[in-house]
Amino acid sequence: MKYAFKRFWWLILLLILIVGGLIYLNSKQKQVILSPEAPWVQIEKPLEKYSFPELKNKVFAGSEIELGKTIQDNSNYVSKMFFYKVEDRKISGQINIPKAKKPANGYPVVIMIRGYVDREIYETGVGTKNGAGYFSSNGFITLAPDFLGYGESDLPPNNSLEERFMRPMQVMELIASVKNLEQADENKIAMWGHSNGGQIGLSVLEISGRKIPTSLWAPVSKPFPYSILYYTDEFDDRGKALRKVVAGFEALYEADEYSIENYYDWIQASIQIHQGTVDDAVPLEWSEELNKKLKELDPPDGEASVKLFIYEGADHNMRGSWNEAVARDLEWFKREL
Repeated sequence: MKYAFKRFWWLILLLILIVGGLIYLNSKQKQVILSPEAPWVQIEKPLEKYSFPELKNKVFAGSEIELGKTIQDNSNYVSKMFFYKVEDRKISGQINIPKAKKPANGYPVVIMIRGYVDREIYETGVGTKNGAGYFSSNGFITLAPDFLGYGESDLPPNNSLEERFMRPMQVMELIASVKNLEQADENKIAMWGHSNGGQIGLSVLEISGRKIPTSLWAPVSKPFPYSILYYTDEFDDRGKALRKVVAGFEALYEADEYSIENYYDWIQASIQIHQGTVDDAVPLEWSEELNKKLKELDPPDGEASVKLFIYEGADHNMRGSWNEAVARDLEWFKREL
């Protein structure tokens, strides 16, 4: 009888140890469980920090801006490589510094945000160098980041959506770093974005709430994830792999919290939109719809904060009307800053 009683308590003690061990292991578990059959496993959401509400509360302190080798030296400006950091990752880019006499508080700045370029053919300055050269010839410092994984930048995270979600952060950190560039006036910053760079620019305006005058050339302005799925017919697999990634993301996250369309009311800046009528990458209707939605947020008796310019016969890169569009931007930036 005594032996049976002792064995009973040993069994209870063993069960307590097993259950306690399982609870401890479960608390340390790092995997993401999608199945509703395991609700006791804590679901991690590593991409939640990139949602617009989370980024809006993030403090961007900026980093030092290091100047590198000279890319081009001409009569109006000098182009150099530059480097800064985002979360301990190095990002490279091209800076143009005017040779005109520096104003007392430094040169005004234009942040240049390029659109999509294949990584295999990308070189620093692709997508921004022509506009940057024009602005710098007229007294503006231009800063065009390569983004992680491009140019001489560090590699991005091994997750295609995280790489995309990090780009507004990279621009936000660059804007915060302007104060560390001795040639620049940190109080006079404008922004220029083309195509997908336009969507990044809109994201930055929403997250920051800053009054940064911003020019958008043929911006991708549809909501996420449609904004990326729209282009999948250009992929070899017609987007099959990307649709799986998006489906997995939407099983865990609220996609609306990563979409510019839901936060237009956070924008405080004035915007110019330039759109060609024969653009084969961004339909004219997208920019017309963006213009309409932003204007609906303007105060009834106030000055319009958005203006849309339509160029007959111009393509995605504004060929045929490039000179007119960039001259409009220059005049506007000078007036706004």
